[in-house]
Amino acid sequence: MNIEKTKLEVKGMYCAACVARIEKVVSRIEGVEEITVNLATETGSITFDKNKTSLRDIISKINNLGFEARKSARIEGDKNQEIKKLKWNFIFSAMLTFPLAWAMLAHFKWTKFMYIPPILTNPFFQFTITIPIQFIIGYQFYDRAWKAIKNGSTNMDVLVVLSTSAAFFYSHYVTFTTPNFLYATESAMLFYETSAFIITFILLGRFLEAKTKVRTAEALKKLYEVQTKQANLYIEGKEKLVNIKELVPDDMVIIKPGEKVPIDGQVTEGHSMIDESLLTGESIPIEKNTGAAVYAGTINQNGLLKVKVTKKESETVLSTIISIVEEAQNSKAPIQHIADKITEVFVPIVIMIAAVTFVAWYFIFQPGHFNGALGKVIAVLIIACPCALGLATPTSIMVGSGRAAQYGILFKEGRFLELLGKNDYIVLDKTGTITKGVPQVTDIFIEKMESRKFMQYIGAVEHTLDHPVARAIVNKASSHVDIFQEAEHVKNIPGYGIKAVVHGHEVVIASSAYFEQNGFSLPKRALKQEELLKNAGKTVMVVYVDGSFAGMIGVFDEIKSSSIQAVKRLKQLGYPIILLTGDHKRAGLAVARKVGIKKVYTGCTPNDKAKIVEKLKENGHHVVMVGDGINDAPALAVSHVGVALGTGSDVAIESGDVTIIQGDLHRLVDAIQISKKTMINIKQNFVWAFLYNVTMIPFAMFGILVPWLAGAAMAFSSISVVLNSLRLKRVKI
Repeated sequence: MNIEKTKLEVKGMYCAACVARIEKVVSRIEGVEEITVNLATETGSITFDKNKTSLRDIISKINNLGFEARKSARIEGDKNQEIKKLKWNFIFSAMLTFPLAWAMLAHFKWTKFMYIPPILTNPFFQFTITIPIQFIIGYQFYDRAWKAIKNGSTNMDVLVVLSTSAAFFYSHYVTFTTPNFLYATESAMLFYETSAFIITFILLGRFLEAKTKVRTAEALKKLYEVQTKQANLYIEGKEKLVNIKELVPDDMVIIKPGEKVPIDGQVTEGHSMIDESLLTGESIPIEKNTGAAVYAGTINQNGLLKVKVTKKESETVLSTIISIVEEAQNSKAPIQHIADKITEVFVPIVIMIAAVTFVAWYFIFQPGHFNGALGKVIAVLIIACPCALGLATPTSIMVGSGRAAQYGILFKEGRFLELLGKNDYIVLDKTGTITKGVPQVTDIFIEKMESRKFMQYIGAVEHTLDHPVARAIVNKASSHVDIFQEAEHVKNIPGYGIKAVVHGHEVVIASSAYFEQNGFSLPKRALKQEELLKNAGKTVMVVYVDGSFAGMIGVFDEIKSSSIQAVKRLKQLGYPIILLTGDHKRAGLAVARKVGIKKVYTGCTPNDKAKIVEKLKENGHHVVMVGDGINDAPALAVSHVGVALGTGSDVAIESGDVTIIQGDLHRLVDAIQISKKTMINIKQNFVWAFLYNVTMIPFAMFGILVPWLAGAAMAFSSISVVLNSLRLKRVKI
């Protein structure tokens, strides 16, 4: 198999039925593994086997359905051009509709005092000015409706064409069977204004909807805008302005004060403050010196920096964030499938209701009164368009995920935005989640050995490892020793520590449990010191040189300043919390006690953590697992929602279902609140969309809602759903 996943831009979708039709037809193509189409973003995500079909065939199939599909491209001008086209279509349609609206006043008693030129009520005049509305401006409806029917489906355009064609062609028949229709000054009982009003109101609705939908994508638009196109490449002592796509790792770039960082890299010269609020949501600038990492899209505030490029343009943290936000906005939340199932049968049911309405009025309620029956049928067909239903979920997902991204919270898919707020258990890893994840040596106890020699031994041995505790020991030893001797015969002791030979001396650095198991006994004063350190929640490493006790190292991972308050907020929301740690019991309990967590599992391996999460799931709980995204990967994978916390911008973005760029537990609470409020917003949209159709269809059937008013109400329903979704942009966090 040769699987490819790609994004498409799909124009011409106006209701949930359009989405359902594309997904249904394309999913039948051999080789298509998965397709998801989003009405709000007008995009599609397609996974297919290149050995069985091609992207060209898929695009061709979508275009044959009456839509315009192409490989996704971020072209802002296209959206503006579409809005401009909708605007002018509406203006021309409204100008032609105005004389018909003026003539319509002749049918009301309360407007008898108004002057209405006789020409406006002439049937032939009305026929003439309605033609361009119906067949030129309205051609788009006929085109899409015909393609839908040709492919064995129905959509909103079918309802529009049926209703407006019924109004127009009946009026056409009456016009040309009226004696002296060229000179008549009465418009009889015609429906030209009905056809014109419906098309005009639908165009107005689509114009306003398109403008409003642009606002729902503002968060993503801002991310696009911070991407710089050019960089100052430093080569052979000179600066050269180049496109960032030309940059490769190890290139050198110059970033001047006030400029955006063009690409991810590492500072080699200079000192400055960098505004990373775009990535982390943290407004306080970060100090950057030689060796510090900088990220594309952040702003260099006051110093000149020389930076070595570390990633290609397509691999930067910013590019990854944009891809994740796009994916989330294009994907579907589980609740959307409810609308999909309803939409699949909605339009055919509406057509049946319209047919029943006509029969009931023409043969039972007002026998032989064709005009009355036709008016009610037109109203039913128009009012029932499922536009609002199709926009209910995707617009909320777009705004909710965009709002979260502004705070450095990335939802991989729309379903995780829905699921996060539904969970009832929070499981937290200790290191890197509750604590800073950067242990520091706080205590050193040396037994009868020169301090510098002891530091040389422990530094040389731990220098061979890449582990947080090892790095802490090396950092401490480096403050006493400039150069470490090379360690030989290095051997890891899984679960305990490490041994090696330094300058002919065997050095073992491990937990006290290892020495006890191997027949070594610590001196009483060392045992007492170990007890004190462990009671303080510190990790203790014991050092033996040539079989004799040489000393002890106390390492402590400081609790983040935000952890205590964040845990308190989680508890206030009613979540039971479990703390998991691979550390010893007393260290785990000490941290749990300080942050206010009662249930703790200590000495956990990555697999142990996954088993604990699985056990909670078996007991019927919906579990959020929060970890650093690396050694917690198994637990993150088996939880309902895995949340990966990073430190600043240096984050394992691919590890979790939800990624919090700034390693702050407060953002987990914020993410849960955004999830809950987004779901409330979606449900509000659904209630409105369902109630609108359920209540308005009977009004139309009983003649309370006239056709032109039905067109206006239908347009208003879609706009109201989008406006309600936009309220999420003002969610207080």
